[in-house]
Amino acid sequence: MHEDASPFFIAPHRFDAVDDDSGPILDRRHELVPDGGERILGQHQLDVAGYLLGPTEARHTWTQPGPVTLTITDHRLVYVGAGSQLAMVGARHRRGARRSALVSGQVRWQWPSRLESLPSAAGGPARLLVVCDALRTIQQPALAMVGPDAQVERLSQEIRRAVATFRLTRPELVDLSPPERDALSRLTLVSPRPGQGRVILPGSLPVEFHSRDDYYRPRNADQMPYGAASGQR
Repeated sequence: MHEDASPFFIAPHRFDAVDDDSGPILDRRHELVPDGGERILGQHQLDVAGYLLGPTEARHTWTQPGPVTLTITDHRLVYVGAGSQLAMVGARHRRGARRSALVSGQVRWQWPSRLESLPSAAGGPARLLVVCDALRTIQQPALAMVGPDAQVERLSQEIRRAVATFRLTRPELVDLSPPERDALSRLTLVSPRPGQGRVILPGSLPVEFHSRDDYYRPRNADQMPYGAASGQR
């Protein structure tokens, strides 16, 4: 996979496309096959969903009906859901998108621009959004991970440190200013403050959508106030 390829979660209708080799490589047990030199840092079982964030609202674009296995490495996060089908929310199925019993996706660490956390309320699950900036649009694609408070908090710390370390150790890929390097260095050492809903990740690279149709708002989509999907308060 090319290092600057677009995140797979932006175009969920392309999951498992037979002619698309940009997704994660899995073994016969549907587990991630790491790239050369890639280290696995942790694994989680939780729910995932896709959003597009605008200035005042969030659009829920897809959801994985059952829990997935989320693998955190020093290069990326990868999720795999077996035995279920991706549920499109208000989607237009393009070119006869096929439905598969296996859904997988990944987000490489050069892409996320911030993390947003929304703690659980009234006994419900907590939510962590991995948010990316996109070219030619103010809409921001985000991958939501949903689970118990303690698990989501642990996952947030794993991602924050992995992203910071990845960018600090790859100057050929991510061009950082001195203030950005200092900010990333702090992220590898200092835990976020209690109740901190947003963590900025300096040095992110913008992404592009697979299809120009994804730049336009579908007529049928689940919309909600921005704060309902993100941790912004």
